[in-house]
Amino acid sequence: MIRALTLFLCLIGTAALSESMKLAVTTSFHNSGLSDVLLPVLLEETGLEVQLLIVGTGQALRLGRAGDVDAILVHSRADEDVFVAEGFAPYRREIMYNDFVFIGPSSDPAGIANAASIEQVLSRIAIEKALFVSRGDDSGTHKKERALWQAAALDTETFGAWYKAVGSGMGASLNTASALNAYILADRASWLNFRNKSDLKLLSSRHPELFNQYAYLPINPDKHPHVNVEASQLFENWLTSSRSEHLINAHRINDEALFVFNASK
Repeated sequence: MIRALTLFLCLIGTAALSESMKLAVTTSFHNSGLSDVLLPVLLEETGLEVQLLIVGTGQALRLGRAGDVDAILVHSRADEDVFVAEGFAPYRREIMYNDFVFIGPSSDPAGIANAASIEQVLSRIAIEKALFVSRGDDSGTHKKERALWQAAALDTETFGAWYKAVGSGMGASLNTASALNAYILADRASWLNFRNKSDLKLLSSRHPELFNQYAYLPINPDKHPHVNVEASQLFENWLTSSRSEHLINAHRINDEALFVFNASK
């Protein structure tokens, strides 16, 4: 009887420790090193294991629509609003933000470092036909890049061979830009954590249009009854807690913050 009770308690403990959920996240969440900061502490404090599917925002939204994950963490507000309006998530909750930055050769052949606006940045690159690497993967960064070109009245479909859409994540795209000594739009966190900078440097940033908000969207069980609502809620509660706030704000490289926590309590 005692052995049976001991076995039962061990099984209960194992089940508690093996609680898990699937989360589709942007490549920047992983490339920035933030997942390595947050998830071990989450597991230690709550027993919740988060299985990451590291993809672009477009693919994360598709996984959410298909019910292949329990929640998504992405950064494309217009697409998130559509996702909620279609009923795939009951709401979106803002978690943190950083910004996009323009990276390029230290020689800056297009002269974007002193450009007064994003329109000037992109126009100078296009006029110079300077090598530009686009992620080309329907990620949040790619969506932002396309929106910026469009706002500058420039059509990427008309660009020549100088515009290179690589269809890769942020880290791989930065590696391509490094190898080609090309311009690229990146999120600040991925750039700061990128180790293969070679001759590249940050040339333009701090423009209002480059604000980059990340949001958490739990998958609606009315659409997909099999999703792990309890685990998703547990993760959301922890991710918006003061503990997570400290870890996110303290994640720095060369004393520069990679993200700023702004979740409402």
